[in-house]
Amino acid sequence: MASPESIEKTGRVMKWAVALALSSSFLVVLVLGLLLFTRLGSVFGIGPMTTDSNSVLAQVKKLDQLVTVKYSVQRIVGIKEEHQPVGEESILLMVEGQVLAGVDLSSLKSGDIRIAGGHHASVAVPRAKVMHVFLDEHKVKVWDRRITWWTPWIAPDPDLEHRARLTALDDIKAAAIEMGILEDAQRNAQSAIQSFLLSLKLDATVTAR
Repeated sequence: MASPESIEKTGRVMKWAVALALSSSFLVVLVLGLLLFTRLGSVFGIGPMTTDSNSVLAQVKKLDQLVTVKYSVQRIVGIKEEHQPVGEESILLMVEGQVLAGVDLSSLKSGDIRIAGGHHASVAVPRAKVMHVFLDEHKVKVWDRRITWWTPWIAPDPDLEHRARLTALDDIKAAAIEMGILEDAQRNAQSAIQSFLLSLKLDATVTAR
């Protein structure tokens, strides 16, 4: 059986590769989805009739919590609990979690979008943030759990695994941020919004505010 150290090393390599692939594929799907949204909007009358700043702002704000990247991160998490008066209990989890990041376009204000000459838009979008973090329940495994052998009368703590899961979520979020998920989300969001506005016949400059 592989040691936890070798598993963690493999996990680090895998999470970088998976995150890169997911980031690229997510952007392609996102842009296609936005373009489809625009085309359907023009057919069913939900797209802007004009390209003034207020109508464009309304359409962009409809994108709401725009998730632009997903990372898959593997972690090994262990916690230990001291028992009173003696003994201890520990658990080691192998987990894989998903981290979604993007921008909150519902917070856009009128000054964030400016239209010049009827064909150029300048847009300042919010900074990217982590939207959701969750564990893939099919990939959560208890690698090891034990109570000190000289205290067999102590019942296992039913909340220990729950606390380990919460620790795993924090670790996964921190790892994704360290790997650059916010930078990827920001870049993808600006690219997606630029493509969206281009479909409205607007040459756009999109920046982070």
